[in-house]
Amino acid sequence: MRFADIPGNEEVKRVLVQSVQRQHVAHAQLFRGAEGSAALALALAYAAYLNCEGRVPQAADSCGHCASCQKIDKLIHPDLNFILPVTTTKAVPKDAVSSKFAGEWRQFVLENPYQGLNDWMQHIGADNKQGSISKEESLQLLRLVSLTAFEARYKTVVIWLPELMHPAAANAVLKLLEEPPPATVFLLVSNAPEQLLPTIISRVQPIVVRPLPEAELTAYLRDQRHLPEAKAHQVAQLAEGSLGAALAAATASGQDHDYLTFFIDWMRQCYGYKVDKLLGKSDEFQKLGRENQKELLHYSLGVLRKVLLFGLDAQLVPHLAAGEQQFVTGFSKFVTPRNADPLTRELNDAHYHIERNANPRMVFVDTSLRVAELLRQA
Repeated sequence: MRFADIPGNEEVKRVLVQSVQRQHVAHAQLFRGAEGSAALALALAYAAYLNCEGRVPQAADSCGHCASCQKIDKLIHPDLNFILPVTTTKAVPKDAVSSKFAGEWRQFVLENPYQGLNDWMQHIGADNKQGSISKEESLQLLRLVSLTAFEARYKTVVIWLPELMHPAAANAVLKLLEEPPPATVFLLVSNAPEQLLPTIISRVQPIVVRPLPEAELTAYLRDQRHLPEAKAHQVAQLAEGSLGAALAAATASGQDHDYLTFFIDWMRQCYGYKVDKLLGKSDEFQKLGRENQKELLHYSLGVLRKVLLFGLDAQLVPHLAAGEQQFVTGFSKFVTPRNADPLTRELNDAHYHIERNANPRMVFVDTSLRVAELLRQA
């Protein structure tokens, strides 16, 4: 994994690179980011950079060609170790610890390093069980760090989702952070750092991984994932900065839908109180299927937010796709602080009812009539 492979997060990359170049490598670092962020990918790219054998002075990335980089890229380097939440499965019916899932973990991460806990649990066949980092893992960890590095400058221990540690495992990690073994770097990758022991938080260097701006995520999906511009923008808006969510949506099977055109037509029909056309639109909504109905409503909430912000101050919405610009400008006259909250509530309620298998046609018509009334209260 190279830093160059990861979209955005340029400031984080610069800080990580400079820490190595200046030989100020902290023995414990906490990559904190929401699920679907680049936190794990950045930790892996940092591990590769840290131990790269072919890196020239002042290089901003690992070489990708030396033996160390190639082994880390395949997640088979003997000095790159992982501690992660697991549970018993059909393949591992007892004594579930990270080392027994090494093959599954390699496949999971190499396929997509932006996935979350639920994806991992499904990947290992955990059914409805919850994953955790057990107290037995603490013994494995202590044995692991007691060994000197085999061939790398630094032994690297990546702890994925440390907030799921059993108290015994958390205390073992705390002890190691208080008295760190020589030439060992701990990289904690957390989605919920507030759940960690305060004493652990106080002993790690925080690396904050922020959601990707919509424009950057759109560009990545268009240029690297080869999505059409309109689809890339639509997916980026739905993902709300989550690279994992964006990739899942981009690779999901099924027909692409033009949610913007649907939303524009829908709002015009609501404002004009064209009940006959709304009834026809409800048939179109029903044919989308439940998941696409939910996605459409989620997308509609995002556009509605842009419309409100644009009406308050156009500078609050600096990036608008070409297809959105004209609509958002015109529609902002009808979405004001007076009716924005109830409009949002109506769309959220519709999403809630669709999620619980309510009749989609009835939900759509009811929501449309309520929205029509609210638009006249601008």
